[in-house]
Amino acid sequence: MGKITAPRGTKDVLPQDSHKWQYVERVLKGICENFNFKEIRTPTFEHTELFLRGVGDTSDVVSKEMYTFCDKGDRSITLRPEGTAGVARSFIENGLFGQSLPLKLFYLISCFRYEKPQAGRLREFHQFGIETLGTASPVSDAESILMGTEIFRRLKIGNITLNLNNIGCKTCRAEYNQKLLQFLNEKKDSLCATCAERMSKNPMRVFDCKSPVCAGIVSDAPNIFDNVCGECKAHFDAVTAILDHAGIEYRIDKSIVRGLDYYSKTVFEFVSENIGAQGTVLGGGRYDGLIEELGGNDAPGVGFAMGIERLLLLLEHSQIELPEE
Repeated sequence: MGKITAPRGTKDVLPQDSHKWQYVERVLKGICENFNFKEIRTPTFEHTELFLRGVGDTSDVVSKEMYTFCDKGDRSITLRPEGTAGVARSFIENGLFGQSLPLKLFYLISCFRYEKPQAGRLREFHQFGIETLGTASPVSDAESILMGTEIFRRLKIGNITLNLNNIGCKTCRAEYNQKLLQFLNEKKDSLCATCAERMSKNPMRVFDCKSPVCAGIVSDAPNIFDNVCGECKAHFDAVTAILDHAGIEYRIDKSIVRGLDYYSKTVFEFVSENIGAQGTVLGGGRYDGLIEELGGNDAPGVGFAMGIERLLLLLEHSQIELPEE
């Protein structure tokens, strides 16, 4: 009988490396303490419906990457592919909207996605994230971005680009989707099979496609940034005004939609050129309708997540020595 090895896409953290993880986690927790974020711990698996309703069945995460199975009670269970949906479910189930709002939470968790393993991207990976629930204020969007900036500053990581986009609300997006759908229908025969199939459900998902052919097609498509309503524009302008005042450099990237369906208004990514094509190290945005979509009271939210493995890979490629034990 052959030796038993770790499943493909998983990795042991050995004693000679664990001090690096501990150091990074201490830095992240210290920043959360400075910004008054409290830790939340949610289950490793949830009912599959949570991710279908929250993350969205047109996203790659739900349609291609989830680890889903039936338990012995014939219930559909999914290993969490990301952190926000579980936090939103906990917020509703535990009546946290009755606490003083906004509620500011952080988590350090393991997540699971079935995808091709590569540097900094595993099937079991670890994620740090923050969520601010119960406020629609652009100040919270800016605070999330400032926390991201502070992470890279404290870890002495340079050459990071902050990209922003405004993807509007349900109202202005419905109008925009009609414009985009009209454009895509004329190019449907040239799109990949996945995009051709899901464009009628969620046309904006085409912007997230990794196919160079689809990327070339949508480069000429109308963009959501120029088609948002007055309220969404004012919100985004308030966010960028705070960043300008804080001296935070950023660029507008009108192609960012983020990979999950719950985002609205502000979306952002911190990108490095030091770790190859998969350069996004931290990503997030606002998700004002998520809590309501999951059956809770109206409670707007904003947050971000970052992969610990990818962060450690970036530290290594940037030749940043972490303190020994």
